[in-house]
Amino acid sequence: MFPTPPDASHEAGLAHLNAFIPHAGADYARWRNHDFGPDGDNRVSGLSPWLRHRLLLEETAIDAAIDTHGLEGAEKYIQEVCWRTYWKGFMERRPVHWHDYRAACDEAHGQVARDGRLAADLQTALDGDTDIDAFNFWVHELRDTGYLHNHARMWFASIWVFTLELPWALGADFFLRHLLDGDPASNTLSWRWVAGLHTPGKPYIARSSNINKYTNGRFNPGYRINTQVAAPEGIERPPVGPSPLAVDWAVTPTTGLLITEDDLLPESLFGTRDWPLVIAVQSTDWRSSGSVADRVRDFAHAGLADALARNPGGRTIGRIDLATADGLTAVREAATAAGVDRLLTPYVPTGPTADAMAALDSVLAADGIERQAVPRDWDVLHWPAATHGFFRFWKAARPLIIERRSTLA
Repeated sequence: MFPTPPDASHEAGLAHLNAFIPHAGADYARWRNHDFGPDGDNRVSGLSPWLRHRLLLEETAIDAAIDTHGLEGAEKYIQEVCWRTYWKGFMERRPVHWHDYRAACDEAHGQVARDGRLAADLQTALDGDTDIDAFNFWVHELRDTGYLHNHARMWFASIWVFTLELPWALGADFFLRHLLDGDPASNTLSWRWVAGLHTPGKPYIARSSNINKYTNGRFNPGYRINTQVAAPEGIERPPVGPSPLAVDWAVTPTTGLLITEDDLLPESLFGTRDWPLVIAVQSTDWRSSGSVADRVRDFAHAGLADALARNPGGRTIGRIDLATADGLTAVREAATAAGVDRLLTPYVPTGPTADAMAALDSVLAADGIERQAVPRDWDVLHWPAATHGFFRFWKAARPLIIERRSTLA
């Protein structure tokens, strides 16, 4: 998989990509759904922590796969990378799903506070002390490594919602607090999908036979998991909103660079510049009202340090934590002291870091400082197609990938 803990650097992400790419074709297509455990010979890429923080770009992984296997030969892997693009675009065009998730977490916490039995059931699940061995194993694997195989995530979520009958939002929150690759769009919308809220009438139901087959016989929960599930009714998708457009931007002597944990390769967007000020801000604690795992916070912290090393400035401000109002004020004071009136940053999609940026914008505006967010070409190109299901999205994305490749030749 990846070293524990993985090295949160661009170079480490590239090295991991290069090690995986020989297996990104038929080997990946055949074995990608099999979870042989944290010490097993899993054939998935393990690149998700780097991709989530954009220490590695989606197009970099896709180009490497096509260069080695061709598009058809690596199509299953390329689709898997594009799922991340799809989820991000879908959420960006329907940000209400993020806000509804946050509200659902608050509501569920209130229910837990009022219902002692629910509180006990929740704690039993979080401790990995249920009567379902597979579920308990995944709880400890997630806590110990910051990772779960994608298939295990689906089984876990289905058991959480339909067997343990716990609020889906608290399961999504548990993942977001512990996953090194915890992505607000992928995580939130995947949990909604399992719960039957994403594709109306189609919840994902984990089955013992499927778990037994794809864990190579490691687990067989049998009758312990509930498969008699009624699909939620009355689910309607909110209207589709706009997708971010390309923007004009320029660097002046009073333009600084703001680096967030959501995009740690700003030089690939803006180039290498003589920035008067470079600031790295950490927003990990915005992911949840609960306690975010140390390994998750540490990965983001190390990634920010790596990004700072690659993007020096006349004045460089190390990690400023935006968890408190003092952090927001520190960014404004640093910009004012450096004579900077605009902070350029890669566009941050809907999620906790975007929430932190909204709070920061209000503080910066008090001193007349603007934060300009610049979307990446990849997102501008692909997010408009994230309107319905993934495979409709893929029908649009595939020719765009081919066209983009032709312009690079």
